[in-house]
Amino acid sequence: MVDFVEINNAKLAYQLCGPDHAPLIITLHGGRGFGDHRSDYKAYSPLCDKYRVLSFDYRGHGKSSPTKPYTFDQIVDDIEAIRAKFAGSEKAIICGGSFGGFLAQHYAIKYPDNLSHLILRGTAPSYHQEEDAIKVLEQRVHKAPSFSVEMLKEKVFGAFQSDLEFQLVHLAMMPLYSEIFDANAALASCLNNMYNAESHNDLYNEEQKYFDYREKLPLIKAKTLVVVGSEDWICPVQHSEYIAAKIPGAELFVVKEANHSVHLEKNAEVLTRIRSHLST
Repeated sequence: MVDFVEINNAKLAYQLCGPDHAPLIITLHGGRGFGDHRSDYKAYSPLCDKYRVLSFDYRGHGKSSPTKPYTFDQIVDDIEAIRAKFAGSEKAIICGGSFGGFLAQHYAIKYPDNLSHLILRGTAPSYHQEEDAIKVLEQRVHKAPSFSVEMLKEKVFGAFQSDLEFQLVHLAMMPLYSEIFDANAALASCLNNMYNAESHNDLYNEEQKYFDYREKLPLIKAKTLVVVGSEDWICPVQHSEYIAAKIPGAELFVVKEANHSVHLEKNAEVLTRIRSHLST
C-alpha cells in the first residue's frame, strides 16, 4: 500500500516494509521523468526480513507531487530528509540504479557521514555514459525496430515535446532493457507508468545534464557494492568498473547474461550478493 510523506514542500509517495528499528535501506529508482518506486520495491522488498526497505517516487515522478524544482541537488536533499525522518540519527543504506545511481553517488558525496553502505546498480559516474550508450545502440538497434539513434540522442538524452511522445518512445526502446523481452509485459508496463516530460526535460537541461562525479568518487566513505549486467546497454559495464576502481574498497559484481534490469532479471543472484555485502 502506498503512503505519502511531506518532504521539503513536496508530497512524496512511498512504500515501507520491515521490522521496526531495523537498518533502513532507501532505494532510488531509475528513469528521469518516468520511473517510480514500484519495480525497486518488488526487487528489494525480500530484504524486509532483516532490514526496513523504503522505496519512494521522486518529486515530479510517479504518484509524488509535481513540486519544482526538478534538480539532482533537490532530490538528494529530499533523500536526506527521508533518511532523517525514518532513521533519525542512524545512518542509512542507499541502493540506487541507473538515474537513481547518479543520485546515490551524489548523496554519498554530499552526505558522506549519513551513509553506512552504498549499492549501485547499472549506473555511471558521469554523463559520458551517453556516448557509450549510443555506440551500443548502433550495434543493437535491430532489437528495437521502432526505436532509433536519433530518438536516443534527441529525446531520451534531450527533450520530449509531450508526455505522449515520451510514453511512445519509451515503449519503442523497451526491447533493449532485458535479454529476454516480453512484448505484452512491456505494453502493460508503459500503460501503467506515469510520464512527466517536464520533469524529464528539467533533469536533462544544461545545468543538470553534464553531471560528473569522477574526481570525487575517492571521497566516498560508505562500504560500496557495484552491480551491473554484463550486457547493460545504456550504462555499459565499463562505467561500473570505473566506479568500483575509484571508490576505496568497493566491490564489483558483474552478472552474466543480464542487461540494465539486472535486479529484476537475476533477482536472486543480486539479493544474495547484497545480503553478503551488508553482513560484513
